[in-house]
Amino acid sequence: MIRRTALITGGSSGIGEAFADVFAANGFDLVLIARREDRLAAIAMRLEKQHGVRVHSMTADLAEPGAPERICLELAARGLTVDALVNNAGYGIPGTFSASEWPRHAAMLQVMVVAVAELTHRLLPAMVARGYGRVINVASLAALVPAPAGHTLYAATKAFLVKFSEALASEVRPAGVFVTALCPGFTMSEFHDVTGTRAKVSELPGWLWMDAPAVAAEGFSAAMAGYPIYVTGRVNRFIAAMSRVIPQSLLVAIGRRTAGRYRKS
Repeated sequence: MIRRTALITGGSSGIGEAFADVFAANGFDLVLIARREDRLAAIAMRLEKQHGVRVHSMTADLAEPGAPERICLELAARGLTVDALVNNAGYGIPGTFSASEWPRHAAMLQVMVVAVAELTHRLLPAMVARGYGRVINVASLAALVPAPAGHTLYAATKAFLVKFSEALASEVRPAGVFVTALCPGFTMSEFHDVTGTRAKVSELPGWLWMDAPAVAAEGFSAAMAGYPIYVTGRVNRFIAAMSRVIPQSLLVAIGRRTAGRYRKS
């Protein structure tokens, strides 16, 4: 039996940890990347005991420009090859664009755009050469609908991931490599705690939410099936479909009226 390895960024919580569970349950060894060493160690121990796979953990801050290169050098030093890459690490900056200093925005772009592209660029050639690979870029439903005020760069970075994944999927599919932009909607995770918007988004109706394991399970199946773009959950797929047929001016107006209730702006 071929033992494959999946590398997951942001693997210490939320959707990233849920992806670790799904890949491990499907027989993949893991490389988990995150900033919290203690959290990574605990997750690695749990997954190895629960699924009988090998879990390698690496602490790295993808906001540092040299992080992707260091990760790949460490992979080579440990003799690890990556068959599946999940670019999951990310976060949002609440408030208006001008309310935060530029270095904070620059760090976010480094994590959610530059590091994604660089890690993929570094790991993709070996996947193509072996004739097998899976790349999952965790985007968002926010990339597919009009963006409201606040969290200004968040939807923009996710829109980049969608178009990047879509084009790359067409390039490498003939070589046996599938690339998927995964677009979840509101997901129960630490994301809103980190951005300080938990109280606001908790006012949203329960039927809008999915949990991280459900998102990861759908994402894994979509990636294995080779979907270039996949929206998780029936509600989110309905919203994405409606955004293509409802006049954009109306959607923008709705966003302006409602977004302020659920965002820091």
